[in-house]
Amino acid sequence: MKLSDWTPLLLVLHTVAGFSQAQVINSLLDLSSSSRTVLPSLSRPANYSHIFYAVMFDAGSTGTRIHVFTFIHTDSEELPVLDNEMFYSTKPGLSAYVDIPEMAAQTVRTMLKVAKNAVPRLEWKRTPVLLRATAGLRLLPAGKAQALLDQVQHVFDESPFFVPDNSVSIMNGTKEGILAWITMNFLTGHLRKETKSTVGILDLGGGSTQITFLPKLKKTIEDVPGADYIARFDALNRTFELYSHSYLGNGQMVARLAVLGALDAEGTVHEVFRSSCLPKKFRGEWSFGGLTYQVSGDPDGYTGYKTCYQEVLKAVKGIIHQPFELEDNTVFYAFSYYYDVAVDAGLIGDVHGGRLQVRDFKKKAKEACSKTTKRPPAFPFLCMDMTYITCLLKDGFGFKESTVLQVRPFQLYATQQCCLCIIFSETCLGASTRVCFKSRMRFCKNSLSVLKIKPLLFFKYKYLQGRKSWCI
Repeated sequence: MKLSDWTPLLLVLHTVAGFSQAQVINSLLDLSSSSRTVLPSLSRPANYSHIFYAVMFDAGSTGTRIHVFTFIHTDSEELPVLDNEMFYSTKPGLSAYVDIPEMAAQTVRTMLKVAKNAVPRLEWKRTPVLLRATAGLRLLPAGKAQALLDQVQHVFDESPFFVPDNSVSIMNGTKEGILAWITMNFLTGHLRKETKSTVGILDLGGGSTQITFLPKLKKTIEDVPGADYIARFDALNRTFELYSHSYLGNGQMVARLAVLGALDAEGTVHEVFRSSCLPKKFRGEWSFGGLTYQVSGDPDGYTGYKTCYQEVLKAVKGIIHQPFELEDNTVFYAFSYYYDVAVDAGLIGDVHGGRLQVRDFKKKAKEACSKTTKRPPAFPFLCMDMTYITCLLKDGFGFKESTVLQVRPFQLYATQQCCLCIIFSETCLGASTRVCFKSRMRFCKNSLSVLKIKPLLFFKYKYLQGRKSWCI
């Protein structure tokens, strides 16, 4: 799956600050060392304000994305401020080149031209370049995944940019979910010390799906199948014990393969894979992971929501663990394919997203599946995708049909039209202080506006001397 849209910025900030991913997870934002550890140092006055850059590649299962960040740094005790972002994406993902890793290298080499155009030439040697791969490469055999990473590393090494240690790697799915949880709760103000409630996150990518939330009941922690369902870290003078798990192979695209019975179809691309979840009269090609599949509906079989649900259930039942608690008063934000499929189905708009109950997905799935006997729709996989999401939420995680989800695009935009103002709590700075990045004509009134207009994500952290915490 792709990195959640805010994760590249977090990774860049932490890497520029000289911290490994393990340190980020184990000690949230414990940035006691200089924010210039990774960047080659230059002798400058203490009050010197300068601009620098960072390049982040997000190698997802369905595509590769490049983020070129521009930062302003004015105070050695504070993290840099995000000033701008340039974004570009391409398909397919690097995993599509599993048998021709040189093509993966060419993809990255071509995308680096975006960075060269965005970063002044004199800054190239001081600009770190990073790549984090997600479920697309996690699904591959270790040797083949490493071959792809080695090709990318070679491209980085021959580039004019600064290449930090561990600049190319595969990101652990649980860490990916935790970073998303941290950022979502930061943006909604739920990481403040006085706030007792938090929000959960649901992320559905192409290759994997993740759930992360802070349990209210001890039973939830005691009831987990294994240690890899629990993540602990200290922040704001408290210990967070999260329920967090990533299910590799349960992303939206891999679920299609499972429903079609094509998971082990490598080398049999000429076979036609049928499903009652597809329109009866539909026959076409579908590509994923470097293979093109011949797919069709079942012209002689049954169709409809119930039949499709039974096919989809096989990809969920016995695989997804149901947490002991999923309280109605715990707010969950759902991203990635939850949002994309909901937009395709007409459940929400493609700008702001919206609030949906689980039963809304079910209702729309039934509607989409009832049309499979008629002419092929514009989205032939809509019945399958909507049914899978319904099954994943209900029979997988165990959400009630009445559960309300905040389904959001949450793309990281650094546009010239908006900004994000963050109000620092009095606990942190001693007085409420508004820190805001201005951009032309428009201001974001407060941090919650990010949920409505997709503004520039703006991070600024202040370290409290003598305390082992960061205020956000």
